[in-house]
Amino acid sequence: MPELDLARIRRFVDARVPARARHQVRLEVEVQGSAVTIVERRAPWRADIGPEWSRFPIARLRYSPTNAAWTLFWRDRNLRWHRYDRIDAAAHVDSLLAEIDADPTAIFWG
Repeated sequence: MPELDLARIRRFVDARVPARARHQVRLEVEVQGSAVTIVERRAPWRADIGPEWSRFPIARLRYSPTNAAWTLFWRDRNLRWHRYDRIDAAAHVDSLLAEIDADPTAIFWG
């Protein structure tokens, strides 16, 4: 997995949430094998929920070393990942991150 692309993903999530709101919501990057998942974390909002922050996966980017390309995935209500077919695989993550940010289908941010 290209380190430069991983740094771009981390920079994207850092810029998405203003510093003044990070005590309530934050974005994190989880790397597992060739997949990078962007996860929204929210502070507990009710005492009976407990002290743990909630975890909600937003998007997954998967790198194929064979093709040297990234592919974007979205998650359905049954927690299954599907290829996002409105944008082609890309050699770098910039166009995929722009698609997540724009979210023309409201599938990532709602």
